[in-house]
Amino acid sequence: MRYTDRQSCFRPGQEWLDTSGAPIQAHGGSLLHLDGIFYWYGENKERTTPGSGIWHWGVRCYSSADLYNWDDLGLIVPPVEGDPSSPLHPSSMMDRPHILRNARTGRFVCWIKVMQPDGTQSTTVLSAPELTGPYEMVRAGAYDLEMSAGDFDLVVDDDGKAYRYFSRVHSELVVADLTADYLQVTGHYSTHLPFGSPPLVREAPAHFRRRGRHHVIASGTTGYHPNPSLVATASSHHGPWEILGDPHPDDASRTSWNSQITSVFRHPAKRELYIALADRWLPDLEERYGDRFRSGELYAAVAHTMADLFDPTGDHGVQGSPLLPGRPAEGLSMEEFSELTFGADTSRSRYVWLPLRFTDDGQVLIDWRDEWSLDEFE
Repeated sequence: MRYTDRQSCFRPGQEWLDTSGAPIQAHGGSLLHLDGIFYWYGENKERTTPGSGIWHWGVRCYSSADLYNWDDLGLIVPPVEGDPSSPLHPSSMMDRPHILRNARTGRFVCWIKVMQPDGTQSTTVLSAPELTGPYEMVRAGAYDLEMSAGDFDLVVDDDGKAYRYFSRVHSELVVADLTADYLQVTGHYSTHLPFGSPPLVREAPAHFRRRGRHHVIASGTTGYHPNPSLVATASSHHGPWEILGDPHPDDASRTSWNSQITSVFRHPAKRELYIALADRWLPDLEERYGDRFRSGELYAAVAHTMADLFDPTGDHGVQGSPLLPGRPAEGLSMEEFSELTFGADTSRSRYVWLPLRFTDDGQVLIDWRDEWSLDEFE
């Protein structure tokens, strides 16, 4: 698509260019709707190529009036190049930025997680007077609740109270109350969905509310390789949470349409349109692996290799789980496994935006569409 072209629909998985003709770089991010304008922000991966030593190049933000065509607003959280100890240094494994506007203070609060060399994951919090910055660092290298906190989502209720949904690394989902200024956790939290170890332990939780109920969609843990998502629902933030199942039951590849959901956005002008925003970290899987990918055999090989690494006993604590299929005849070499899970060229990653579908019995489903538009919804 030439930069002079304007989009009038979504094309999941295809290259998405901004209005200047450059690939959009807003991975692991979310949408905000402020004063009639949509803002899309996320990780800038334009320089994150294999061997570069660059994990990120800051947090980038885009604006749009229609959700299709995006103007680049630049880096709202730039990298800190001169200090290798900074959580914002380009080599720092910083990702999953989430930003809230605090109506009481009028400030924007940005939380990020940073993976440390020892595998633990810490929290850094920044604050700014405007969405586009400048952001000042409030806390860095924190282990809130004395936990290693991985992928997360931030949620604000109608009463202004905020919560953090995060994956306690390789363990369970945690829901924690935030302080009134959104800068810290209060100490009150609850734990949910314990799955023991990768690949089934949940990460990348994405929260949304519908008809008085809370929902969360979360992926499994297989690095950059996609896996089956899981939906759970509850009447309150702190549960109890009921598992509904995989929202992509028609996807034989068991990869959530080759994507990882990062957030769910409810369109403010539509009666009941919820959009799952997802990253396609490995856009060439089907091209490279063909039927092995489409049949789910590739996911099974990745999942069992991951399970063997984290639970060498072979039991995995999840025998018979539909999320961990039978071991395929063809396995993976460690070199290939590493490439598929941790060696992705994320500068080439794409996006998969799809609407949620709700059944009469409360199920949440995500159907594949090559193309769709907002005009299809009331």
